[in-house]
Amino acid sequence: MPEPHPDDRYAWLYDDGRPARGTPSGDPSRRQPDLPPPNLPPPGGRPAAGPPSPPRRRRPVGRIVGLVLGAWLIFLVAVPVWAWSQIERVDAEPDGDRPAEQPGRTYLLVGTDSRAGLTEAEQVELATGPDEGGNGRTDTIMLMHVGSGPTVLLSIPRDSLVDIPGYDRTKINAAYAFGGPELLVQTVELNTGIRVDDYVEIGFGGLVKVVDSLGGVEICPETAIDDPLAGISLQAGCQEADGATALGYSRSRKTFATQDIQRVQSQREVIGSIAGEAKSPWTVLNPVRYVQVARAGTGSLAIGDNVGPISLARFAWSLSSAMGGGGLNCTVPLRDFAVNWDPERAPALFDLIASDRSADIGALCTPDGLPAA
Repeated sequence: MPEPHPDDRYAWLYDDGRPARGTPSGDPSRRQPDLPPPNLPPPGGRPAAGPPSPPRRRRPVGRIVGLVLGAWLIFLVAVPVWAWSQIERVDAEPDGDRPAEQPGRTYLLVGTDSRAGLTEAEQVELATGPDEGGNGRTDTIMLMHVGSGPTVLLSIPRDSLVDIPGYDRTKINAAYAFGGPELLVQTVELNTGIRVDDYVEIGFGGLVKVVDSLGGVEICPETAIDDPLAGISLQAGCQEADGATALGYSRSRKTFATQDIQRVQSQREVIGSIAGEAKSPWTVLNPVRYVQVARAGTGSLAIGDNVGPISLARFAWSLSSAMGGGGLNCTVPLRDFAVNWDPERAPALFDLIASDRSADIGALCTPDGLPAA
């Protein structure tokens, strides 16, 4: 009997039909079962790589933080965009001859005695009296100049006697009653030589809402004030004031010997406190306050048709600078307590503002407008 071929015992590896050693070729039932190919090492002797490890699941914390920050940024942008659409626009650019373009930017800030938006109960509470219709008059008139030097916030007493185009010489606050923002801007430009670039207006009710949305502002009367006509009774010294108190403080004059001269100083104090509170980081970090301030501020403002969002933001930001240590807060240089403008110092101050040389104003700027001691 012939010896089996030495390779016959490996025939089952090749599945070529040859029986394995010792297995009859004619008995298929005794053939070795099919086996999977052996796990032979790859060429070069390196072991075969095992199955890939499952990917690590990223922790969701970073993703959640990113989503929250993205939503917060959208919120911070969306609120002012919405608020901008709520601001009333008015025509404040006069026709005819005007001062030429001047360096820097000058804003005319007007606080009117308008009762628009106040209920009868609120008019009684705030001691404003009833709404008599018409344009009303301007309790507050300020010029703010922002340029290369210190920011200047300049009060113009409402009882200042000036020339009003078409109405001869009378109190400056009558200009608004006669012809609204356009005539007031024209009157200010005619009597100061300063070109008004942007116009911003707020009424009684608007001031109250803005202060309350900020949670109040600090005022520091030097003496006690008891003024039923303004609806306030205050102790001397720094204290927190709500909207109604801040309005009364900025309107009070009967209890002061200098009357309107003192009132303009109180008005600048309130405006500066509002701007300082609005710039607080808490205004942005607190979403409720952020929305309330935006709603109160823009819902009670009226601005000139030409005022853009960047210019309005610059105005709001610069207000607190004017009242801070680096700014100048002044009253128009006065000759006497009858609020007649000083014929020499007032034009000199106006010229420095018009030429953007606020750094040279010096003693021309005094809180009450009277000559420095």
